[in-house]
Amino acid sequence: MLWEIKEQLLTGGLLSLMAGLCTGVGAALALFLKKTDTRLLTYALGASAGVMVYISFMELMPTATELIGEQSGGKWIILAAFFGGMAAASLIDHLVPEDENPHEVLSLNELHSLNQCTTAECKRQVRQRVRRSAMMFAIAIGVHNFPEGMATVAAAFDNTGIAASVALAVAIHNIPEGITVAVPLLYGTGSRRKAFYIGTLTGLAEPLGALVCMLILLPFLSTTLLAVLFAVVAGIMVFISFDELLPMAERWGHHHLSIYGVVTGMFIMGLVL
Repeated sequence: MLWEIKEQLLTGGLLSLMAGLCTGVGAALALFLKKTDTRLLTYALGASAGVMVYISFMELMPTATELIGEQSGGKWIILAAFFGGMAAASLIDHLVPEDENPHEVLSLNELHSLNQCTTAECKRQVRQRVRRSAMMFAIAIGVHNFPEGMATVAAAFDNTGIAASVALAVAIHNIPEGITVAVPLLYGTGSRRKAFYIGTLTGLAEPLGALVCMLILLPFLSTTLLAVLFAVVAGIMVFISFDELLPMAERWGHHHLSIYGVVTGMFIMGLVL
């Protein structure tokens, strides 16, 4: 039994690390693109939201309900846990200043304002403003990534298949997220290396969240706790989709592309699961 738990923890931790590193993949892609394709980013962010919402309602919530069984008040516990996950994600969201929240990512016009400057002083001021906003945005993304790592390892406690699905959903949305972190960093710092390293670092908040989850939850592990965790994770993922991913997609003005992305993401996960 102890060995099985250790194996589950290791699997969850590795899945969380791999998902987190996908932010670095996105950051690397951003550095080699001559021009950021906002249409592609919009579609990718929409697909990411679709993936996470589908997994939450079609995988995590049914599993949580099954685990809780016929326990007295079980359905109310799952419902409370789901909205509790949303509340936890909202609390994290409110800890980040509104101007630097992920749904306030800089527009391309703001980024390209650097090229419109005609004096060295103007360029210095714009670069300084973009650099500050980019760094705060990167920190905000790291804060939001923390509970995603907890979600992945929590899923691995019961079913490594579900953990793989959660990790896949997180990994898919980390790629466009890495792009949106690296682009303003590149404009603000002028360094491809710094943009890549900082962009990758934001994703490493996920294995850190997984480690914290391991240390806190392991002594209290039970079927009921697992059911509650799955519902909490579902709430977190749904909140992130509607509060972070879709607003980021809408930021660039391609509304229908973001919706097409949502539908595509759901369809893909329906086939995968």
